[in-house]
Amino acid sequence: MTLILDGTDAQADAGEQLAHCIRLEREARGWSQADLAQHSGVSKASISKIERGEMSPTAGTLVRLAGAYGLTLAGLLLRAEGHTGRLVRAADQPRWRDPGSGYERQQIFMRPDHPLEVVRVTLPPHQHVNLPASSYARIRQVVLLEAGALTVQEGPELHELAPGDSLAFGPPHDVTFRNPAAQPCTYLVVLARS
Repeated sequence: MTLILDGTDAQADAGEQLAHCIRLEREARGWSQADLAQHSGVSKASISKIERGEMSPTAGTLVRLAGAYGLTLAGLLLRAEGHTGRLVRAADQPRWRDPGSGYERQQIFMRPDHPLEVVRVTLPPHQHVNLPASSYARIRQVVLLEAGALTVQEGPELHELAPGDSLAFGPPHDVTFRNPAAQPCTYLVVLARS
């Protein structure tokens, strides 16, 4: 099963699993929705709508929620799906699409007992995704552009990547990934939890 949330019945089931996982993670910590709002910077109203399945969260919102739980986005999505095997076939790799930007992530590799994660991201033309510094607090990350063009605003620094270029992230900053081109860009994210 994949977590591409785009309105189909199967995707509605995946959305329910994600909403349920977000609520379970909150309840496991003994937090109210107000507590989660305080820890994540996501409004209590949005958390309530997400948990009830009335709203599909954006990538930035999911990163904030995952960070509040001490998880990466991949960790949160995989908890929702329940994948734990060592071998995950390409067709079974979890995918998730941001309902706002069309940003799509494919989880190539992630296991709770392994420090590395590998993600493939496809960013549509002229779209961007903003991620908070908190999502980089406990990880080291490298981005490798496979196709297209990508600019990465990392705090005050702007990096322009061409296919084959890689960028190792520095200290945690708010980051914006932007596709300035008229065609999609695809990049790999390799991260290690510290």
